Amino acid sequence: MSSKTEASEPENAETRAVRRHILLVTGLAGAGRSTALKCLEDIGYEAVDNLPLDLLPHLVAGLAQTTLPAMGKPIALGIDSRTSGFSSDGFIDLVRRLKADRRFRVTLVFLDCEDEVLRRRYTETRRRHPLAQDRPVGDGILRERNLMRNVRAEADLVLDTSDTAIGDLKTMLVGHFGLAARPDLALTIVSFSYKQGLPREADLVFDVRFLENPYYDPALRPLSGEDEAVGRAIEADPAFPGFFAALTSLLWPLLPGYEGEGKSYLTIAIGCTGGRHRSVFVAGRLAAWLRERGRSVTLRHRDVGRAVS
Repeated sequence: MSSKTEASEPENAETRAVRRHILLVTGLAGAGRSTALKCLEDIGYEAVDNLPLDLLPHLVAGLAQTTLPAMGKPIALGIDSRTSGFSSDGFIDLVRRLKADRRFRVTLVFLDCEDEVLRRRYTETRRRHPLAQDRPVGDGILRERNLMRNVRAEADLVLDTSDTAIGDLKTMLVGHFGLAARPDLALTIVSFSYKQGLPREADLVFDVRFLENPYYDPALRPLSGEDEAVGRAIEADPAFPGFFAALTSLLWPLLPGYEGEGKSYLTIAIGCTGGRHRSVFVAGRLAAWLRERGRSVTLRHRDVGRAVS
């Protein structure tokens, strides 16, 4: 996950509140744009998908004529390479013109995904890639990635959905664009296996492979870090107490700093070899520690269900 701050003159809370938010959702076909729009609709956005590009200025003009007391919900618009009249240059120009209009607060979100995952999704659903025509799916993915490269570079936020379930995508969107006032960061802690790769949404990553591995105890191998016996074994490692104290001492003062910079969502990833024992226990312990101090935390174990190896 990556983001950038829109370059604009400073605005106070009152000005920000009265500017209607227009959320432009784009990305690669198959990366989850339609799912994202449904999630945004669930949390209070007016969602419009596949609006022809040449109609977007007319929609915006209508929004601009709405009187302040009836400005209504923020709006999420789904636009990608399948949209009628789409061109990357034309879309980027339109986004920049919208951002220059001080009546609106415009955010461009780009949903990305690994090529192999996209190929698998199209194979499983037996759908044809919109840019592949009679060619292999991979050709359509490559063509679209080239077409959307400049749009991705223009995005305020890039979300990689390669390893993201629908519920996790909704959690991320709520963290970034939820409408309810929230005094602190929305925190997600995810455990993972280094064998399966880093979580792409992670902001901070901690490696706990230096801890003694319960995998090598035959009695603990079939269990996970959620089981008490595994937890006791990890806690008995002389390296654990000092590490956990240092981890929490590092993280705690960072959170107000992130909030002060306007960050609304933070993902902390904890990894070990198999993603089943050490990372699961440490992630759970960290989530509990943060909750005890009043923080809102979502805990996810990405790889705990994979076969032990």
